[in-house]
Amino acid sequence: MEDNPALQRATKRDAPVIVVYIWAPEEEADWAPGGASRWWLHQSLTDLDRRLRTMGSTLVLRRGPSLSTLRSLARATGADAVFWNRRYEPAIAARDEAIETALRDDGLEVETFNGALLHEPWTIRNKSRKPFQVFTPFWKHCLAQTDPPQPSDAPETLRTPSQWPTSEPLSSFELEPRVPWAEGIRAVWQPGEAGAGRQLQRFLHGAFERYESQRNRPDVPGTSRLSPHLHFGEISPRQIWHALRRRAETLEWPTESWRGSQFLTEIGWREFSHHLLHYFPHTHLRPLRTEFDRFAWQNNPSWLRAWQRGQTGYPLVDAGMRELWTTGFMHNRVRMVTASFLVKDLLIPWQEGARWFWDTLVDADLAQNTLGWQWTAGCGADAAPFFRVFHPNTQGEKFDPAGVYVRHWVPELAKLPNAWVHRPHDAPADVLAKAGVLLGRTYPHPLISHALARDVALQTYAALRR
Repeated sequence: MEDNPALQRATKRDAPVIVVYIWAPEEEADWAPGGASRWWLHQSLTDLDRRLRTMGSTLVLRRGPSLSTLRSLARATGADAVFWNRRYEPAIAARDEAIETALRDDGLEVETFNGALLHEPWTIRNKSRKPFQVFTPFWKHCLAQTDPPQPSDAPETLRTPSQWPTSEPLSSFELEPRVPWAEGIRAVWQPGEAGAGRQLQRFLHGAFERYESQRNRPDVPGTSRLSPHLHFGEISPRQIWHALRRRAETLEWPTESWRGSQFLTEIGWREFSHHLLHYFPHTHLRPLRTEFDRFAWQNNPSWLRAWQRGQTGYPLVDAGMRELWTTGFMHNRVRMVTASFLVKDLLIPWQEGARWFWDTLVDADLAQNTLGWQWTAGCGADAAPFFRVFHPNTQGEKFDPAGVYVRHWVPELAKLPNAWVHRPHDAPADVLAKAGVLLGRTYPHPLISHALARDVALQTYAALRR
């Protein structure tokens, strides 16, 4: 409701406003919302309807197809205008363009707006009028633009129709799972606009000042955790930009300090991911660097399953995968480590990892998921070089030095001393016995030797280059 340009435009007309959500997952091509996203969507729609009811309105729910549903609603209500905020996934963008044309042909007024990005993809190009493929010049170009406008307030009231169109029950969309795995997600998240606002304030008055030093530490609450709220439109990047500016002014930070902050740079990476997916719409399935189409990936279902379950024998990897399954989230540093392990230690295609994250992340976003996996695999824009292979054990020792994160998510290793919690397979027998760790029984042996896997990965990459 806050900073919603389509809603703002609708309220300026001298006519009732009907707020509609259309559930049409089949229109999202290969990327219909996954399990964790569906759970979040159910809670978010419930929260939105609750907010509307405080204003004397309600949320109308319908199933797709989207075009025929909108036409039916327009006929039933006498509506003569349709407004929405744009989405940028390739299949959805193409669908919305077709809907816009068809509704205008029907004689309706149609307007669409930017409610999700600081800068829409087609507004940012390099000096050659081509898309950027390297982040740093992209973000410098964005920062050189006019600051985003102040976010708009939510309307105080909405003019309602004399008769409401029929609405389907939210339960008919079957978004909530029939099994209890979502209880872990429910315990740590508050979907909805109010939850997004509280999370932003917690971050700005807590971890924000320590973000530079703690953002890579999964053992401390050092990140914003705003990503699912951003993805579902419960908060906008404009709101974050201006809230960050106000907080920095309170802390007496100079302008160049907060504009150059690492946290704002992370918002920039979100912008960059949408920029890339817009100009290279095939990259959600195929690598940007086409030579990687010939990479000798391996097909090993048992290794993939062990990775998904957090049973690889590498504590930081297993902790991350278990956190993901339990909470629908994973710390960004650990995402990089778990992804590197899948594509470089196990040589399993990045698309397999992308699909697993898509189904299990509450912040699953097609542009960011694609960018992250292609970055790790070395096959995307501005990607990490393929020879950058994270060592899971040393990453754990560096960023979880006391083993707090691993002990929480891999409790079978909880009694190991700090020196061995990230390297249980190197621990002396008496240390393992004292900690109650039976390798191969209470905790698995490593799927593969990291040193050997790294050598094989680099040889495979060298063969691709030849």
